[in-house]
Amino acid sequence: MSLKNKLNRMKPHMNHETQDRQPLIKECDDMVKTDIPFLEKWLGNDTSAYHFDGDYCFVREVRYPLEHKHGLYSFLELKGIVKAWNQSSVEHPLSAKGIKGEDLFFFDTETTGLGGGAGNTIFLLGYAYFEGDEVVVKQHILPQPGSEVPLYQSFLENINYETLVTYNGKAFDWPQLKTRHTLIKEHVPKLPEFGHFDLYHASRRLWKDKLERVKLSAVETDILGFEREDDIPGYLAPMIYFDFVERKNPDILFGIMKHNELDILSLITLYIHLSRKILQMDGYTEESLEIARWFAYLGKKEDSVEAYEKIREVGNEEDRISAGHAIAFQKKKQGKYDEALTIWKEVALNGIPLMRIQAQIECSKILEHQSKNPAAALTCTKKAYQEMLEMGNGNRLNLEKKLLELEKRMLRLERKNRLLQ
Repeated sequence: MSLKNKLNRMKPHMNHETQDRQPLIKECDDMVKTDIPFLEKWLGNDTSAYHFDGDYCFVREVRYPLEHKHGLYSFLELKGIVKAWNQSSVEHPLSAKGIKGEDLFFFDTETTGLGGGAGNTIFLLGYAYFEGDEVVVKQHILPQPGSEVPLYQSFLENINYETLVTYNGKAFDWPQLKTRHTLIKEHVPKLPEFGHFDLYHASRRLWKDKLERVKLSAVETDILGFEREDDIPGYLAPMIYFDFVERKNPDILFGIMKHNELDILSLITLYIHLSRKILQMDGYTEESLEIARWFAYLGKKEDSVEAYEKIREVGNEEDRISAGHAIAFQKKKQGKYDEALTIWKEVALNGIPLMRIQAQIECSKILEHQSKNPAAALTCTKKAYQEMLEMGNGNRLNLEKKLLELEKRMLRLERKNRLLQ
């Protein structure tokens, strides 16, 4: 066999730059591939072939009734969530205000590796959307590396990318898609900009202390009440795909397609669950404190104070103290020093060690500058100093710096106190 023929045989298994693809596309311009290996198996798995530019990919479509329950919720509940967002005054990155449930586009990919760049091939583009009284799941499958043109053409021609919902897609899936798209951009429509709801960052904010790893599979099991049966782990996807490319028999790939399908359906359930927490539709929950902190981080002061106040009314003691500590800072900024002082005195007695120290220092500041009571301020500073010594700190330099600051404060307050005597 000539070297040229050997190279031609290797082409389908290589990642090509655009210039490498052009001769192959030109050769296939007038061809429609009809001899597809194991086509009957594909057709028996809700999958059809999509032909474009002399090449093809596979497109699978399955539908679920809205009443279908995936974990804690049925898909029907998304309508109520979207309605609640549109009726709420809460501003949040995950807000569905101004859109309809049919506008949301739940998206996930499967790739040949976790790294970025052109060397990493996306071999499955999966997504779900609401249509009438059904949830439609569609998957676009790459039959072999080098057939990206029909893959992306089939994907881009009918999707809504304005309200994308992913799990870490902002950092991984969409950048990967854009990287691969640049290699074939002359052959498919321009990849558009989009709005993005990334549920990974929301999950990490709410459950990073509860879950060992904030993987979607862990969130499914521990938060969403969904257990997978006979699922193929995602990390096996690259090996399974390369085996499929070599053998062409899709049986082994169907498991990865089902894994991706469940990932996508879990995004719907997770969006419902996160929205209920953010909108506080379930009242006080173990996530309430993190939700209030999230509002504060976003600069939504009124929403954060309202959330903290609810926790102070009905939360457990630890959350109630933490909420009070946060509200006291707001009271101080508003010039309501007496109210802030009252709250911080309670925190200084019942909070966790670090919070007690912070509260004592804040009490000291108010007593010194607003109440003009250096003696009481000195007492609070000494208590903070003693607690800091007892608590210690993993960072010795940081501890020494804080202790030095308190020592300076104590010296100043002692001088002030002597002048008043």
